Amino acid sequence: MSEKLLTQIILNSEKLETRMALLRNHRLEEYQLERVDNSPKPGSIYLGRIINLEPSLQAAFVDIGAGRNAFLHYHDMLVCDHEIVEVGKIAAAPAAGGDGETAAGNGKRPRRRGRSGSAAAPDEGKQGKALELRKRASNRKKLKMEDIPSIYPPGTEILVQVEKGEIGSKGARVTTNISIAGRYLVLLPYSPHIGLSTKIDNAQERERLRKILAALEVPDGMGLICRTVGEGRKSAFFQNDLELLLDSWRNLEHTVNTRKAPVQAYSEPNLIERTVRDFLTDDIDQIVIDGNDGYERISSLLDRFGGRKLSGKVEHYRQAQPIFERYKVTSQLNDVMRREVKLPSGGWICVDETEALIAIDVNTGHGKRQITDQPELILKTNLEAADEIARQLKLRDVGGQVVIDFIDMRSAHDRDEVFRSMKKLMKQDRAKTKILPLSRLGLMEMTRQREQESVLDRVFDPCPCCRGSGLIKSALTMSVEIQRELHRVLLCREWRGRALRVVMHPVVLERLKNEDAALLDELEKSTGNDLSFRADPSLHYEEFHFVDPVSGNRIEVRS
Repeated sequence: MSEKLLTQIILNSEKLETRMALLRNHRLEEYQLERVDNSPKPGSIYLGRIINLEPSLQAAFVDIGAGRNAFLHYHDMLVCDHEIVEVGKIAAAPAAGGDGETAAGNGKRPRRRGRSGSAAAPDEGKQGKALELRKRASNRKKLKMEDIPSIYPPGTEILVQVEKGEIGSKGARVTTNISIAGRYLVLLPYSPHIGLSTKIDNAQERERLRKILAALEVPDGMGLICRTVGEGRKSAFFQNDLELLLDSWRNLEHTVNTRKAPVQAYSEPNLIERTVRDFLTDDIDQIVIDGNDGYERISSLLDRFGGRKLSGKVEHYRQAQPIFERYKVTSQLNDVMRREVKLPSGGWICVDETEALIAIDVNTGHGKRQITDQPELILKTNLEAADEIARQLKLRDVGGQVVIDFIDMRSAHDRDEVFRSMKKLMKQDRAKTKILPLSRLGLMEMTRQREQESVLDRVFDPCPCCRGSGLIKSALTMSVEIQRELHRVLLCREWRGRALRVVMHPVVLERLKNEDAALLDELEKSTGNDLSFRADPSLHYEEFHFVDPVSGNRIEVRS
């Protein structure tokens, strides 16, 4: 019998930053970082206003009150095919009678409340703008792409939810297919569909959950999805979660009715609350958190959601040593920031984030001649690399297109084994992924859902020297450029025989004074100029300029 894994959640709560690490047997498997800023967060809902439509892009640009307008594709203004995602892995059922899962409970629809009560639909007479938005949402079933410009002209107020946060120079991407996630349920305010997470695969348990969902009293026009964490839970947990979700929706509608666009109508919970909502399952053995405010917050959430069983797993960390150092998270995070990551067999992977894609190269650590006739070693290294790549993609929170250059394998069986292993490993990822088999060139292509900037982009700014390229011109290159520019300037009639000073970075000056001193002496003699050179540490490595030594003024040389 295999030994049970020790699973821990470590939470570091500070004023400007909150961090979450999930450890399995002390190995870092999940990492999330949240900082205090006003940028749109994925999951947050805004009452926005359409600024303009771009028919060529089939998109609208929406003012949501952020620094940049949000991007709303026409497809995201139509009713979705109901591929609702549970932070990566919830699939909702189509309406009863569809090709997929039927509505909850033998084709029965959940009961709807028409009377007053905590789950009752709000009085239509008090709805105002929220009611108009609901009616417009219900009419989307008949909406086609070509109808959008006439239905949603510039100036139209629209309720949107952030799918992707701001990345680089791009604004947030939003959708009109609204959903609000709770601990056990996802509320679909504008869709009557009822579904279960596809991760719940026990037929008997699925039938039990369908009956529970059918018994819940949901307002007309709304639907629900049961999340994976709801497996095995009693109906009381779902009822309580539904009440909280409907409270959130009523607060949202109140904001919509009383405020003008653009305004944030619903805020996605902070990292501590999302950790309780999305990561806390029965297999979690320990939750350790520092800071008094964070500890009190997570304790109250667990009392509400998890009962005594989960509340008893919380530990308030009070030691002087930083919590991430105590649990060896910091040292593992340092690997995330490195380009090269070592593998157990001695090989390594290189991860390069570019604007177009994420490129990952796998190396054995052995000479090519040594491994040519060792297919077992190649397969072992590639399987180790697949495991580490799946982990690194989650830890770095990178997305978009990923291209992996595995070590060449002659055997088709070995290539298939690496492909199957990669697919199995990526199923554990909360982000949506799509993986293709290895190509004839030995490359594996995949895509990973991207909701926000990667960890590296959030933690680091581009280097002021290389401007993010990782490269700067060598001292030899700068010496060549300076001498070339001096030749051009000293041949001008106005500078013949005059004194001229060149100011540059100290490292470049060192090169000129030593290796290239003879060349500069020769240049002085041939032109009759008096040349002097000075260092300025404040200059960029690739920057230099000319100065009149008499006046001290910088010289703007005409081309």
